[in-house]
Formats: sequence, C-alpha cells, structure tokens
Amino acid sequence: MAGLRFKDRTDAGAQLAEALAAIRIEPGAVVLGLPRGGIPVGYEVARRLHLQLDFLNIRKLGVPWQPEVAMGAVGEDGVPHLNADLVRSLAITSEQIKRIRDLELSVIRERKKAYRGFAPTADLQGRQVILVDDGIATGATMDLAIEMVRTAGARSLIVAIPAGPPGTSDKYEDMVDHCICLQEPAEFNYVGQFYRNYQPVTDDEVCELLGASFQALNRGAS
Repeated sequence: MAGLRFKDRTDAGAQLAEALAAIRIEPGAVVLGLPRGGIPVGYEVARRLHLQLDFLNIRKLGVPWQPEVAMGAVGEDGVPHLNADLVRSLAITSEQIKRIRDLELSVIRERKKAYRGFAPTADLQGRQVILVDDGIATGATMDLAIEMVRTAGARSLIVAIPAGPPGTSDKYEDMVDHCICLQEPAEFNYVGQFYRNYQPVTDDEVCELLGASFQALNRGAS
C-alpha cells in the first residue's frame, strides 16, 4: 500500500468516504475540513455520505527559519498552541513566536471573511464530528483541531485522513473515538508524496466547494 498514490484530493476523499461508510456515521454528523487542502477531501466525504461540510480555521505556526516544520498551531482565538520541547530545543524566542502568530492570524482573518459567506458556522454541540485533512505530517494543526472541537461540545469525534507517518492511527485512536488513516508507510517524507496531483488549493476553490456543499444539503432537506 505504501507504493499507491491518490489521483488527487477528490480521489482521496472518495476512498475516505468508503472507509467511513464501514463504521457507524450518524445522519446529523458534520465534516470539518482543515483549509485549504482538507476542503476538497472533506467535500467528497460530505457529498458521498450526505453530511454537512464546514471548515475549521487553523494555521500551522512554522519554525521561523524552516516554515515547513511546525512548532505549533493557532486558531481564531489567537492563542498559540506550541510544541514546548521543540521551541525550547531550537531556542525560539517569544518575539519570533509572536511575529509568526500575527502573520498567520492575518491569514485566518482573511479566510474567515472570504469563506464564511459560503458556509454558515456549524453547531457542534452534541454532534458527531469528522475532522478531515489531506494528510498529516507533524499533526500540529490536527491536535489543535481536536482540542477546539472538544471545547465546542462535540459528542464524538473521528479523525479521517488519507495519509500520515507511521504511528498516526495509534496516536489518534488514543485521542478521539475513531481514526482512519489510509496510508502510513515506513518511509514518510511529506504529504504530497501520496498524490499524483497535489496542486495548491485556492481560496476560490474552497469557496466554490463550501457553497456547493451547502446548496446540495439544503436541496436534500427540502
């Protein structure tokens, strides 16, 4: 399985939906995609399982001199959730953390303004939530997402991802009610290695998918 790749994020979402269909998914469950790459994956999951799609507005906090390495993550509340051991070992200063956080918060605010008109905020209280991304590397954003969803009152929580490093399923099975990770090869380098097409997702694409999912759900309910 380590040699297989997804055609694109839509294909990954279709395979995740198939795996999710094998477990008990409640009719009122909500799919939360992590922007931007998790939205096309989440859209396909929501479409195939006839569920509501929303997004969780989170950004990775990258190490100042190596942005692809996460030292933590931040959500709309602006509170940085840090990997304290990594921050300490790399001697990252509070001023550096604040600068990175402020940059990411500006992206979060812009995305909220751009996306929210296409997907009203889902009420998570007492509901089953499926957290979806296009893959996990360090897990910083997913870890914060889990915390945010629990705080919002979700009754049960599923993490569903196409790929991650070895041990991903074991880690999240201890944190949530269920975890589906389709690929966990011994040689994990980066999420894009699992896709034949891993083009960046644009804000326009996110808005289009959120709007299409919302309209489809409304049509189904009428």
